[in-house]
Amino acid sequence: MACHAAGVAGAPRVGDKEAWTDRIAQGSELLYEHAIVGYQGASGYMPPKGGFAHLSDDDVKAAVDFMVSESE
Repeated sequence: MACHAAGVAGAPRVGDKEAWTDRIAQGSELLYEHAIVGYQGASGYMPPKGGFAHLSDDDVKAAVDFMVSESE
């Protein structure tokens, strides 16, 4: 979540409702997939598991859920 706290490399900042609206509209499953396996988008790069390969998929999903809840 460090990148999302600071908005590093195009990461949408936690709490920035405008930046998260379209992402949230895509649904949780797609957000989970992008966070777990990584994603290259027009505005930046999401490394798999945020660069922390030791995290479980459930850990990553919990982080996504937290960021979404803070950004709705």
